[in-house]
Amino acid sequence: MGPIKIMPCLDMKEGRVVKGVHFVDLKDAGDPVQNAAFYQREGADELAMLDIAATVENRKTRLEWIKAVSEVIDIPLTVGGGIATLEDIQLVLEAGAGKISMNSAAVKEPNLVKRAAEEFGTDRVTVAIDARRNAAMPSGFELVVSGGTKPTGKDAIAWARECEALGAGVILPTSMDGDGTQAGYDLEFTKAISDAVSVPVVASGGAGRLEHFYEAVVKAGAQILLAASVFHFRIVGIGEVKEYLRSRGLEVRL
Repeated sequence: MGPIKIMPCLDMKEGRVVKGVHFVDLKDAGDPVQNAAFYQREGADELAMLDIAATVENRKTRLEWIKAVSEVIDIPLTVGGGIATLEDIQLVLEAGAGKISMNSAAVKEPNLVKRAAEEFGTDRVTVAIDARRNAAMPSGFELVVSGGTKPTGKDAIAWARECEALGAGVILPTSMDGDGTQAGYDLEFTKAISDAVSVPVVASGGAGRLEHFYEAVVKAGAQILLAASVFHFRIVGIGEVKEYLRSRGLEVRL
């Protein structure tokens, strides 16, 4: 499987890093450039930057944010939010991102995933999957879009399989039920995704304690561990997470 990767996430709004609970009640979490540089020094393996208002506000990702952050790091940067065309992807990559993440646009036009993988390479295409529990779905999880505001009527696990078949190189599932709560990753949802696909899966939404990171790997099959609140508010450090995972027998890059 290779070393487990730690991926802090910068949720962006109006030029600042923000973090909420269940995607609302946003609090300021600092300057993106300062945060990015700090996380690289701390030992982050990758960094995510999500323009959380882009799709809702019907606009593109702010390229100036990407340029500013990419200039202070040399670890891979995944950028998402408002990416809806091949041209958008080209501009985001040219601005300094190593990978792109799409969510609502992929649901609206699945062929975009296929075309993006063919044009830019599978390893540069991440599909983010936001879901809520819904007993009416075969898997029990319903795909939601537009920052978690719109249910789609689609089964989230079936959608993950479809995305892999279309060429997505990474799947990034986030449980709306767990986001920002620091109560732990949604292990059931993450495991359902990792069991359904063979590409790397990012655990996202809800990390609050060291054991949550370990559980995401051993109980849910995640290979990349994304977190925001615990890192932004200095509840735990990246080095601390890595040391803990290593002490529990997992391979990490120290």
